[in-house]
Amino acid sequence: MRGISLQFFVREGEKHDGELMYEWLLEKAKKLGIPGGSAFRAMAGYGRHGILHEQTFFELAGVLPVEVVFVTSTDLADEFLAQLGRENLNLVYARTETEYGIIGPAGKV
Repeated sequence: MRGISLQFFVREGEKHDGELMYEWLLEKAKKLGIPGGSAFRAMAGYGRHGILHEQTFFELAGVLPVEVVFVTSTDLADEFLAQLGRENLNLVYARTETEYGIIGPAGKV
């Protein structure tokens, strides 16, 4: 199938409406009907300000990047981005056309 891959990049401790942003994004996508999503915590990263954050023993909690990924239809991706736009969020995202499917016997995941 052809569709869209959406990737969002947030800080692990960033919150929206009192909930961790990556959890909020996953819940919002689930309610919209996007069939699946995952959040991945980085070991190290830097953003547009060029400050490098790495996981160390003394690392302050909440500053490492988290990538939240969804693969879905073009229509659901458009609707999700529109909903997020109405939330007045400050999110960095990437949108890429992709091909996706399930390998294996039909109906088994």
